[in-house]
Amino acid sequence: MNTAELVSSVVEKANVTKKEAVAVVKSITGVIHESLKRHGEIRISGLGTFWVLKMKARNGVNPRTLGKMKISAMKLPRFRAAKALKAAVKGVEKKSGKKSK
Repeated sequence: MNTAELVSSVVEKANVTKKEAVAVVKSITGVIHESLKRHGEIRISGLGTFWVLKMKARNGVNPRTLGKMKISAMKLPRFRAAKALKAAVKGVEKKSGKKSK
């Protein structure tokens, strides 16, 4: 699914105009970007956790020349899926809290 398909899905499910759906999708992605930039983590119940992985500078090898090279420090976005999302992808029904006898 791409952004246009996501917007179309929001239009259908939320019964809003396409303009409103575009604004919602853009604002959600913008909030995630800003939150990662400022706080380094955002948790969305039922979806998962986004966080920033900070990697230190290190030495590496250029695979073409096999020469040594310096890899600078960097920050990378990461995502860990919530149990509910994993279960939905697997197609597992959520069990009720009641025990059967």
